[in-house]
Amino acid sequence: GDLLDVIRESCGLIDFADVAREARSFLSLPRPEPAPVTKKRLGTPAPSGSSEAARRLFAMSQPIGGTLVEAYLRNRGITALHGTGSLRFHPRCYYRPDDHGPTETWPAMIAAVTDLRGTITGAHRTWLDPDDPDPIRVGKAPIDTPRKAMGDLLGHAVRFGNAGEVMAAGEGIETILSARQVLPHMAMAAALSATHLAAILFPDDLRRLYIVRDNDPAGISARDSLAERANAAGIEAIVLSPRLGDFNEDLRHFGTDALHAMLRVQLAPQDVARFMSLVA
Repeated sequence: GDLLDVIRESCGLIDFADVAREARSFLSLPRPEPAPVTKKRLGTPAPSGSSEAARRLFAMSQPIGGTLVEAYLRNRGITALHGTGSLRFHPRCYYRPDDHGPTETWPAMIAAVTDLRGTITGAHRTWLDPDDPDPIRVGKAPIDTPRKAMGDLLGHAVRFGNAGEVMAAGEGIETILSARQVLPHMAMAAALSATHLAAILFPDDLRRLYIVRDNDPAGISARDSLAERANAAGIEAIVLSPRLGDFNEDLRHFGTDALHAMLRVQLAPQDVARFMSLVA
């Protein structure tokens, strides 16, 4: 059933016996009597971390309004949450640090990764701390790897808004949502990593691409690769650069008005009135 599928994919399990054991532990069920050995062949499970598992996980999650996800984003200075249907909340998302470690459950932000047609191809999980946010982790759970992705990611992204002739693309979800604080009318996409940002696919009618770069060597490399690909496709590429490590750091340290001023001078003049919010 769906519970077994989600347990298998979330925990990275292959054998059905391991999945069943994990499900019994989760549901506090007694161990069954050993079944007689038969020659019946079991169906081959789908590959771990498949697109289908990502779709099921997203379907089992709930809208973010009034949840820990909304609180997490607001704690990061992100309050413009219109058009965030690609984000959901799961109260008890499975986390396993490695193939041999115990399974834990933490609340999580679940993000749908979609292709250009809007089909879910993957999912991204950010496990969250349900207690008071730590100033260093900024709301992420106190685990070794608080972010993990699953499914088919290459070329795809977590999308906000409907892309037209102009869009912005960057790495992290929080980075993109921070830029969206002052560019609320621009379609944006979070590719989830520098490697995937460099390989993001372009909509057919895209004419100008804003590259929301991170201020590190990987971000600079992704910027150069993506700009080269965009120019080769006849798309104007404009780089948006943060003052600190990324635009969420800028938003948290300097505030919305300062971020507004930073981005205004980096936009094409015709896009200021079209996409930028008014300063409060």
